[in-house]
Amino acid sequence: MKRYASLLLAVMALAATGDASAQLKPEYQLKPASSTLSPSHLAITNPEVPSSMSFAGKTISFDRIDMAERMDRELTAIVYGQTSMLLCLKRANRYFGPLEKILRDQGVPTDFLYLACTESVLDPLAYSSAKAAGMWQLLAETARQYGLEVNDEVDERYDPERSTVAACKYLKAAYNKYGDWPTAAASYNAGMGRISGELSKQGQKSSFDLYINQETSRYVFRILAYKLIMENPKAYGYRLKRSQLYQPVRYTEEQVTTSVASWVDWAKQRGLTYAQLRDANPWMRSTKLTNASGKTYRVRIPKSDDLSRSRRRTILYNPKWAVD
Repeated sequence: MKRYASLLLAVMALAATGDASAQLKPEYQLKPASSTLSPSHLAITNPEVPSSMSFAGKTISFDRIDMAERMDRELTAIVYGQTSMLLCLKRANRYFGPLEKILRDQGVPTDFLYLACTESVLDPLAYSSAKAAGMWQLLAETARQYGLEVNDEVDERYDPERSTVAACKYLKAAYNKYGDWPTAAASYNAGMGRISGELSKQGQKSSFDLYINQETSRYVFRILAYKLIMENPKAYGYRLKRSQLYQPVRYTEEQVTTSVASWVDWAKQRGLTYAQLRDANPWMRSTKLTNASGKTYRVRIPKSDDLSRSRRRTILYNPKWAVD
């Protein structure tokens, strides 16, 4: 009898456990995962390296294996570095217009706009660990050599237009030395001394044929890759609307020939915040200006309409940069 009772209790316990499990089961059952995407939707495509391209009036062939693979590396890296590429396209809509004019006026091929893309992603406030500053990433010594003021209160490396003039002076000097714009571009990274020494040591005439450090070896190919992508960004998967591109800002200018005790107060007197004044004049590096020599500084004052999204004009530098 006791054995029967024990067996009955065990059966009842199992039944109770089963009921509890049933109550805890969800109303649905998991099924094997299935994807509605075809393999083609999941594919990551590699950008095509062209057979050749033009840069600064020169045709560059990618028939050589080493040239093709070096180009492939930079093209792939930049296409899939989406954050930098998107910011570069947005900033280019603001800066390429005035910078292109400076390059033309200075007698430098406009393809060197893409050197600025390579250097800083067109960020006028860029600053590197090597202490290079501005959109063109000039070192202080080089900047002074080519006419820029660099000190604790004024640093014209951060001024997009003035630094462009300085960069053009360097590039023209390099071109006069080498007679080749791509080699002049390589020297912008490595320095003329290094490039000249390696050309002489290796018996070559073009930087493309040099065995040199990785950074310089890749440098000109990055410039070329930026050019390819920015000439037709939609072909590389970039889709931007006009409203997403950064717009040029119009300014009035005021000449300052004296010291300024406080740029903060100076800005307030003209209906600006200090931050707005600094954005318009990134060469300012202090809240004051000593100006003991009485030098003339042109201070930009942004037009109020261009500081508002609802009132600003919409300008498209390159029709291929927007999908609408």
